[in-house]
This record gives sequence, structure tokens and C-alpha cells, in this order.
Amino acid sequence: MIFKEIGFIEELSLEERLKQFGKERKIPCSKKIFRSNMMLNPLRLKHLNRIDNLDADMITLNLEDAIAPARKREALVNIALFLSHLKESNSFIIVRTNPLDEGGREEIKFLNDFAFDAVRVAKVKSFDEIVEIDKILSPNKEIHISLETKEAFNSLNSFGGVERFTTANIGILDLLTSLGLPQSLVEEDNPTIHYILSKFLIDSKMAGVNPISFMFQEYKDTKRFEAWCRVEKKMGFTTKACMGPLQVEIANKIFSVDNEAYIRAKHIKTVFENSAKNNENGFMDVKYGFIDEPIYRDALLVLENF
Repeated sequence: MIFKEIGFIEELSLEERLKQFGKERKIPCSKKIFRSNMMLNPLRLKHLNRIDNLDADMITLNLEDAIAPARKREALVNIALFLSHLKESNSFIIVRTNPLDEGGREEIKFLNDFAFDAVRVAKVKSFDEIVEIDKILSPNKEIHISLETKEAFNSLNSFGGVERFTTANIGILDLLTSLGLPQSLVEEDNPTIHYILSKFLIDSKMAGVNPISFMFQEYKDTKRFEAWCRVEKKMGFTTKACMGPLQVEIANKIFSVDNEAYIRAKHIKTVFENSAKNNENGFMDVKYGFIDEPIYRDALLVLENF
């Protein structure tokens, strides 16, 4: 926990909380493999107080749609207060801001001097917004976006070019509304949803960013959440948005590379590299059959994600 007890913070006014800012600056997160991205509400101080020791690979501190307009400044100050006392964290810390034209610019500028790993801007529509974020965001922080508009959905594959733009999160419910489609389509076997997710994944890869699949909001229905994770893993996703620790536990399990896949990839890497020394890039392996360069490259990809 960041603070041993938080009761005194709850008694403070916003102006008094501003005076409690600390000087801690956690080092950037070195984690490269992300299976789970858990959303937290910064109005709930007991949740903020645990961001130093959670099982989620990523933690997103949400300033956007879950926060009523009258309490957005309170949420922003809370985030800054806890970040200013955060010495280290097991997770990659992200702050999800409002759209640029709805307070996002000001939120980024306010938070720039605090230590976190990425900003995630809601409802981005164009590449120009990513360029602007790159200009106003302090160095050593990544740029993530929430893909929730039909404009971004249509042009995501052309969003490459900003080096620290690394991640896109699909907000399926807002995106469906933007497309004029009902949210009732969100079922594991719905072909329209499969198309939307597949297009999002491929376009993200074309732009050179990691695609994170949507948050399943019925957090008590762990069976359906697990079913969604399995569908998305088959599609090629490696990271899932989560609501709460139960979903994090499931996502971490399903999106982990299993030992059998690791052993296979390790073997293929070894035998291919040994064979390549003899100028032979295609051969029959006793254990796994025919191996050539494309199979070798796939093995390297598996090892990168282990």
C-alpha cells in the first residue's frame, strides 16, 4: 500500500490534498508482456492505495466516462496525490484522460510532472490528435488511445509514425454507438463483433501498436469473461481489459504462453540456428516435423511474448 492508512485523506478538501503532494517518482515500468489491463476509479481511494502491488500487468486510472463532470477535478487531484507518493509498482501505470477538447489537454499538462508510464486519451478520431499529444506529453511516457469512434476505426491502420504511440484499446460499446449499431450485438458468436475485433487487431498491427480488447462489464459473470478471453486469444489478441481482480486472474492465465509452446519454440530456435550454420534453412525435424524460416520467425515471436 502507498499509505498505511487513508482516512486522513478522505477528510481533506481538494485544496488541502494539493498541499499533500509528495516528491516520489517511480522508475518507468520495465515490463514488456501485458496480459491484463485493469481499470480503476480514482474516486475510490482504497483502490488507488493498492496500485503499488496488484496482479494486473497494466493499471488504468480512469478520468473519463465513469467520472461525473462535477467530480473530475477531484479524481485528477487524487491521481496526482497517490502518484506523488508512489515509490514503485508491479504494474504499468496508465492515466486515461478525457478527449482533448473536453479537458484532456489540461489533464495531460497537469499530470506531466508526475511519474506514470502512459497517457490514454479517450475518443481519438484522427492521427493529428496523436501528433498533438506527442507534443504536449512529457518525455518517457507512452501514448495510448481509446478507439471508440467510427473515424478512428476507419483509419487506424494509417496511425503509425509516432514512436511512442504503442497501444490502442477498443471501447466496443462506444464504437457500436458511433457506428449506429446496438450494443446487444456483443455476443461471443456474433459475426459482426468478430469482424470489428479482427479489423481492429489487424489495423493495430499495421500501425505497429498493441491492440487491447474490450472490457466485459458484467464482472460477476466469470464464465462469459473466460469465454471471451479464449475467443480473443484465438483471434491473436494478447491483452484484455479487465474490471476487477477476478477478471485479471483469468486474463493472466489465458493470455500467458503455456510451457509446451515455449518448449517447442525454444527447440525450433535452437535446431534452426544450428542448421542455418550449414546453410540449410529448411529441414525435417524428428520432434516437430518440417521447419523453415517462417516457422523459425514464429518461434521467435512466441519467445518474445514469454
